[in-house]
Amino acid sequence: MAINWGSVVRTAVKVATRLLKDSQRGSGGAPRPGAGPARVRTAATGDRAREVVYAPERDGAADPGEIVWTWVPYEEDPKQGKDRPLLVVGRSGGDLLGLMLSSQDRRAHDPEWVGIGSGAWDREGRDSYIRLDRVLEVEEHGIRREGAILDRDRFDRVAEQLRSRYGWH
Repeated sequence: MAINWGSVVRTAVKVATRLLKDSQRGSGGAPRPGAGPARVRTAATGDRAREVVYAPERDGAADPGEIVWTWVPYEEDPKQGKDRPLLVVGRSGGDLLGLMLSSQDRRAHDPEWVGIGSGAWDREGRDSYIRLDRVLEVEEHGIRREGAILDRDRFDRVAEQLRSRYGWH
């Protein structure tokens, strides 16, 4: 009986992929942080004002205009948090500057949040909102995956809010 090596390799790849995905998930199906959360600092958006430029590139590195996922601590209890999407809007030294996304409908009426609609970063296709008043500084190694590239028009809407309300340029 001849061995079909192509079939063996395909099966091995499927099994390995499934095991890898399972090992990266914690309870609840959300991606689990790595060995520990990366250092994440928060700052008022006006305190981090700088030039905001749209420059996404699918090269494995996070760039302005990309939505990426990382572990974000809760404001009320920094020892806890969750994996969530961020829109990368710049850099500060070796850290990324990102704005947090939420899919909670109540954000639609909050002046500190701007709606960007739905996209590939949300598996359920829900509308998303970006928090404008809080910038997260994340070590680049703390980014676990690229979620999507935000299109230029929506990025420009966010950038305009950063410019007009927080002194970015």
